[in-house]
Amino acid sequence: MTSDDDMELIHGSGNIFRDLGRPNPEARQLKAILAGQVLKVLDESGLSTRKAQEMTGIDHGDFSRVRRAKLDRFTVERLIAMLEGLGQEVEVS
Repeated sequence: MTSDDDMELIHGSGNIFRDLGRPNPEARQLKAILAGQVLKVLDESGLSTRKAQEMTGIDHGDFSRVRRAKLDRFTVERLIAMLEGLGQEVEVS
């Protein structure tokens, strides 16, 4: 077991992608936030990925990829379009 004296507390920057040394950390964090909002809307509305497709015209596979956090192939603009298709107003500052 490790004693408390062996532990070091490190404060993060507020961006896990920056802390892990990932490329484009700001874009990755924004995409994660937008994807989280997509999931929140789907869950709160009780929408399946198929119903979301019917509602937005965006392929249900894209919603499935967001559910699985497979965000590499998404642009910020695509995620915003998904939210807008779900009736959300998006403002990025």
